[in-house]
Amino acid sequence: MLKEKIFDEIASKISEAIAASPVKDVEKNVRAMMASAFSKLDLVTREEFEIQQQVLIKSREKLTELETRVSELEAKSVGGNPQDEI
Repeated sequence: MLKEKIFDEIASKISEAIAASPVKDVEKNVRAMMASAFSKLDLVTREEFEIQQQVLIKSREKLTELETRVSELEAKSVGGNPQDEI
């Protein structure tokens, strides 16, 4: 029980020291600087990326389906009317 109190006290003192130090200000400034730099770049959010990824997957599936359908139609056309080959 005494050890727990000592550890809590030490943790409290460390938290107070960090809060009073310039580390917090530096952290805020670095975050602001990084946010500013990222806003200037042409980046997309993870959500936008995942949406576009799903659109691409569906487009590829549709393209494969259409390619198969065209091949089947071409096979029927060539097989049904031999004069079209000339």
